[in-house]
Amino acid sequence: MKMKQFDAPDGTRWGVDVDLPGSSNAMVIFRHPDGAGSRLDRYNWYISNGPEARSVTSRLDKEKVLDSLDQATIARLFSRSIGISRPDPLKLKWRSPAKAPESRET
Repeated sequence: MKMKQFDAPDGTRWGVDVDLPGSSNAMVIFRHPDGAGSRLDRYNWYISNGPEARSVTSRLDKEKVLDSLDQATIARLFSRSIGISRPDPLKLKWRSPAKAPESRET
């Protein structure tokens, strides 16, 4: 499947992909140039108001959704996008649980 390109305000060039189409929405995925292992990909939901949205058995076509996205729509979706992955736990320093101070009864 083809991808579109989007240049973010910070100069990063993201790949734009569409996945998980439903009858009224599809996930727009912003692929970070560092690759899938970088945990920097982002996503947002594209909401359709087309005739498919009124039929729960229909599905949007990924390529048609991607073709319908102009740069202004992509920029709006990107500005409200969410990170796909949680932070990498291996990069966090191991910390032992803090011990609560012992209480003293008087």
